[in-house]
Amino acid sequence: MTTELQLPLAGPGGEPVDLWRTMNSHGFAELAPTRLDEEARTLEVTLRIRRGKPRRVRLREGGSGHVAVEILGPAAGVRVQEGVVAGVRHVLRLDHDLSSFYAEAKRDPDLAWAVSGAGRMLQGPSVFEDVVKTVCTTNCAWSATVRMVNALVEHLGERAIGGSGPLSNAFPTPERMADTPEAFYRDVARTGYRGAYLRTLARSIAEGRLDLEALAAATPGELSDEELEQRLLALPGVGPYAAAHIMMTIGRNSLLILDSWTRPKYARVVGKKIVSDPQIRRRFARYGDHAGLAFWLFVTRDWVA
Repeated sequence: MTTELQLPLAGPGGEPVDLWRTMNSHGFAELAPTRLDEEARTLEVTLRIRRGKPRRVRLREGGSGHVAVEILGPAAGVRVQEGVVAGVRHVLRLDHDLSSFYAEAKRDPDLAWAVSGAGRMLQGPSVFEDVVKTVCTTNCAWSATVRMVNALVEHLGERAIGGSGPLSNAFPTPERMADTPEAFYRDVARTGYRGAYLRTLARSIAEGRLDLEALAAATPGELSDEELEQRLLALPGVGPYAAAHIMMTIGRNSLLILDSWTRPKYARVVGKKIVSDPQIRRRFARYGDHAGLAFWLFVTRDWVA
């Protein structure tokens, strides 16, 4: 039995939201406990509910201009439904105002297509989850990232109501990861040097010395992009690439994610062998606080027909 809800797909500025493009916005849609089904065009996530067990949720296109939210498992009461709605809005970044980005993209022949609703970056239920996953992407093949994240979710995550197997468990809490022996990270998750970074990060949060969620909630007026970047760079295992990626998942879009995939992809799209970082930055400087988002959409346009 499932409980189904319908949420309107619209940004705070009234801008449209392309659900499928949002669900395909970056690779974390493929990392447990999130599961993207391209054939069925659905996205499953596991959301923690305050004072309750985690719930497994499936998202798909709903009625006109809506997303259908299926709360899997037994019927969900009002409190659970409210928690799920808040979680879905967070994951899809429905409160992120992109109207200023669309106003500029409309004047750009290469990005005018985006104004139909592209640009929202899928976000984890917690900033901690996104930071851990980002650290697990550094200096390794994607298959290694999947292995590390799968192990964390399977062995350390709390079982979700409505889930189907250990990879639908909730992402582990900082407390659980902090209490897990180093041997697990070395022998089971095989995180390599990242294991020490992940344990240190988790311990800092568990002991109350670090609040990643507060960093993400701060407005640019309270914490500028430059200050936020420096706070992220101070985290164990986070370098310039990781900081830019984390910032984009939390809606700070000024930094370009420049790495071994985006650089050559940009060059191929513009028909050149090599393009320097300064050249890339100049191309998107007109977007200001949304320069990183414009760059990301430019190189990922072909992800969705």
